[in-house]
Amino acid sequence: MASKKKDVQDFSASCSIEKMLLDALARGDDSMQTGRYLVTYREGAAEEGMKALKTGGMRIADSRDFDAQAMAMEDIGDADAVGFAELGVALLGAKAAESQGLSTAGVTAEDGSGPIEAVEPEYFVFADGSDYLRGFLSASQTIAREMGGGAAVAEPEGDEAEAEALGATWGLRATRVPLSLRSGAGIKVAVLDTGFDLGHPDFAGRPIVSRSFVGQPVQDLNGHGTHCIGTACGPRSPAGTTPRYGIGYGTRIYVGKVLTNAGSGSSATVLAGMNWAIANRCEVISMSLGAQTPVQAAYTAAGAAALRHGLLIVAAAGNTGGPTGAPANSPTILSVASVDPNLVRSNFSCRGKIEIAAPGRDVFSSWPRPRRYHTISGTSMATPHVAGCAALFAQSNPALRGMALWRQLQARARRLAQPVAHVGAGLVQAP
Repeated sequence: MASKKKDVQDFSASCSIEKMLLDALARGDDSMQTGRYLVTYREGAAEEGMKALKTGGMRIADSRDFDAQAMAMEDIGDADAVGFAELGVALLGAKAAESQGLSTAGVTAEDGSGPIEAVEPEYFVFADGSDYLRGFLSASQTIAREMGGGAAVAEPEGDEAEAEALGATWGLRATRVPLSLRSGAGIKVAVLDTGFDLGHPDFAGRPIVSRSFVGQPVQDLNGHGTHCIGTACGPRSPAGTTPRYGIGYGTRIYVGKVLTNAGSGSSATVLAGMNWAIANRCEVISMSLGAQTPVQAAYTAAGAAALRHGLLIVAAAGNTGGPTGAPANSPTILSVASVDPNLVRSNFSCRGKIEIAAPGRDVFSSWPRPRRYHTISGTSMATPHVAGCAALFAQSNPALRGMALWRQLQARARRLAQPVAHVGAGLVQAP
């Protein structure tokens, strides 16, 4: 039977993130597990696996039944399981997994010939740099307070006067973006995060496709997502004396809200966003989120699916200073570390499985109104630098897709006199 912690509720596939977090707080569980399970099927065996679930009497919500495969958890009704068709992954509650005889110990067939590759716990996920870095239960308590007080609006600190009054931010100059002749025109960049300030004046007239996967409007009341989109896709010439902070000013922006305004989500909300971005063939998918959890087969399958379709997923390594977290620790996802203005690894940047580095300290970018701009730090800020540069490379040559784009980013990186486990191939550079 599926193993689960004592007293963990059997949450349905449509259960809200806040409810699961509050349950974790009530039971004092710091495992970061939601109580639900992810089933990853072997490549090419997803249809067989889903058919087996249906044969067992389960009600399944299939992502292909939703417009553009934008399947939000709150829209699946009383389904027992959720199938992410592009990824070959399914989400099940504990009782549903138990009813199918599934176990996190391995696959169902003794010889390993069945359709299932892995069954693993679903974990909570947070905006990289959020309260989870100070402890999971601390994050849960933060969510509880925010639920009692309404929307979770981040309160920025500091003053963006540190940003250059003219020209471009230090991050863009370090990555040679102002010298590039590319804009990312025609390239779809999906940013999976806390949403976006859809009325930000710097993006007026830009075509934006947006979907929410967390039961809240796409409008960003946190700031994290707006900041990341600004770096990856922001304007070439902001108004007034505002420095250039955006890289792919000609890209097609896809906003996937996979984290709530409190900066929290789960493997399922993130996978739903990844499934949507892959279904819409977004050449670059940027994720500044994660958790200090083991490599998950579901994320690895998602990264592999993206590469098969000529798409590239880049993700933040994490800000604990320890080993790279998930989903960046998956071998099919490009992991991004942070460097300071002196081009030395930031002390918070995780180490280990690192492919490339980018500016992540004191990064100036867009922020929800009325503030409009803000300067913050983290591997979250480094990741959209890589995503933006990836879009420029993708525009430069239609052959640079998927793994070819991954290799080009590494080949063109500026070498740094630091261990590969700290900065990977070096500092990302624009074409």
